[in-house]
Amino acid sequence: MSFKNENPKDPIGCDLAPDIQLNLNVRGLSPSATVAINERSDQLRTQGLRIYKMGLGQSPFPVPDIIVDELKQNAFQKAYLPVKGLPELRHAIAEHHIREFGIDCTANDVLIGPGSKELMFILQLVYYGDIVIPTPAWVSYAPQAQIIGRQVRFLHTHRENGWRLTPEQLDTLCKSDPSRPRILVLNYPSNPTGTTYSQDELKAIAKIANKYRVIVLSDEIYGKLHHAGKHHSIVPLYPEGTIFSGGLSKWCGAGGWRLGLFVFPTCLRWLQDAMAAVASETFTSTSAPIQYAAVKAFQESEDIDRYLYQARRILRSIGSKLVSLLKNVGVEVPLPQGGFYLFPDFKKYREKLRITTSPEFCEHLLQETGVAILPGRDFGRAPEEMTARLAYVNFDGKKALEAASQIPDEQSLNDDFLYAYCAEPLNAVEKLCNWLKSL
Repeated sequence: MSFKNENPKDPIGCDLAPDIQLNLNVRGLSPSATVAINERSDQLRTQGLRIYKMGLGQSPFPVPDIIVDELKQNAFQKAYLPVKGLPELRHAIAEHHIREFGIDCTANDVLIGPGSKELMFILQLVYYGDIVIPTPAWVSYAPQAQIIGRQVRFLHTHRENGWRLTPEQLDTLCKSDPSRPRILVLNYPSNPTGTTYSQDELKAIAKIANKYRVIVLSDEIYGKLHHAGKHHSIVPLYPEGTIFSGGLSKWCGAGGWRLGLFVFPTCLRWLQDAMAAVASETFTSTSAPIQYAAVKAFQESEDIDRYLYQARRILRSIGSKLVSLLKNVGVEVPLPQGGFYLFPDFKKYREKLRITTSPEFCEHLLQETGVAILPGRDFGRAPEEMTARLAYVNFDGKKALEAASQIPDEQSLNDDFLYAYCAEPLNAVEKLCNWLKSL
């Protein structure tokens, strides 16, 4: 077979078939589902349609003013920073993790990157081993492994126990080949379910991970948005084998700032150094002004504590209200414990709708009501399972924070508050529920 380019005006060979031009690992790879649903929603809105955007999980709250001010003051910073990150920021993060999560670490254990997503990709690139993913799971874990060529082992959790991984599931997988290198990706509070793990549950998982020397990538990006402010980390329970993953995107409302972090145990310094070597050949270093501003985000601050208190209070109240609305029409959904997602199961309506898959359900819902959510299939569930993820972030977080701060802490945020300041997600779910009731 000849791949000769016959067109002298086309020296790069654009006459080649796409499947020949593409690397094998990215053939058939689609854009991220969360990004795709957001762009599609925007496109439908330009056509004059009323669309309720509940697909992309972006924090509705503004970046705290004291951090924004710090960014303004450091806008002049233009030098390349060390690959592993600004020393002052790495120190602030270490002190924060000791204070907030009980994680024994130093600045030397911290690696900064342009979003935790990039760091996760590099980790899979440099560590040769299987990627173990409990489902439902965030949409990018498995595609990253596919791009790199890693083997993915899915462990399917169940609604009956809050979509949580059990130690028995991990043990069953590992004992089939005890010496095989593995990375377990453990995300909690969960995207997409909103549920999390108790300390006892984490302890049981840590025991199995330690038994088989599994590296745990503990994705705690939503940890500071635990609705009760009582997040537990697995790191102190399995310190020698756990990498902490976090960043500014969710709890600080700074997704577009693109700042992520890993905290390594000292015994995995070789892995941290390997990642830094790759970083030096790819992104070089994370944006300097952002790193300088982020120092303030990880220092003790009453302003940030109040910001987080109100954000949790609002998210807890919305989540509880939406669960109540859905359960009133027979939809099974766990109460979220952190973050801003719900993972309802619409199996009750399968026969009435005469559809058989979650993508069909979500497409039907979008066409009939304008409510845009993502099917459970995108999160690693079987298409036949009638689950979906709903992100309740489509409201003005700045106004909601300002209004909540005027209500005494001991008072709940009632329906009057929610419909005044967080109406969009409530209206969307009411529209969804009314559609189901009309079937």
